[in-house]
Amino acid sequence: MPTAFSVMEMRLLGVEDGSFSSYKFQRKGKTILCGVLTKGLKIEEIALRLIDVDGLDATEKLLDIAEHLGLLDMIILGGVTFGGFNVIDPVVVHEALKTPVVVVTAERPDNEAVLNALKKHFEDWEIRYKVFERLASISPIYEAKLHPKENPIFLEVVGIEFEKAFEILRRVTIRGRIPEPVRIANRIAKAVSRALLL
Repeated sequence: MPTAFSVMEMRLLGVEDGSFSSYKFQRKGKTILCGVLTKGLKIEEIALRLIDVDGLDATEKLLDIAEHLGLLDMIILGGVTFGGFNVIDPVVVHEALKTPVVVVTAERPDNEAVLNALKKHFEDWEIRYKVFERLASISPIYEAKLHPKENPIFLEVVGIEFEKAFEILRRVTIRGRIPEPVRIANRIAKAVSRALLL
């Protein structure tokens, strides 16, 4: 199991997306994909890419970020969908980088609701839904309480045991219930996307 010291030496990449509600980032426009690289709790680097809202380029853009940042110990995704229904495939990312990937969500994932939404709005819904099916075939949905004073969150893991992922995330969750790399990536992505809307 990782010790506090070893976790503080780990290169962790948190990934989140920006907003797209204004006329420039409206549906079918662009938004920000933000990667925040931390060494434990210390920010080492920030990488930004534009992704298509409801597109299919988020996995490719994340791989580009990872290549730019170099060796990573773990990637922490703030969900599977970014910029609407632009999906990042955790299994593809793990296979390409040989890096553990953990999906963190505040609400329990509901794949049936996702399937219904995809069928309603996308002709290529099968391509997108396969990402959810692949993930579900590899990882159950784990409920985890990372902070004693907060509600639990939900984790899906690829390339790492749940217990190890939990211990790493627990040690880098200090404000609220979301791990710092993802929390910071969310703040930056939202701020940058809002600034670009001016």
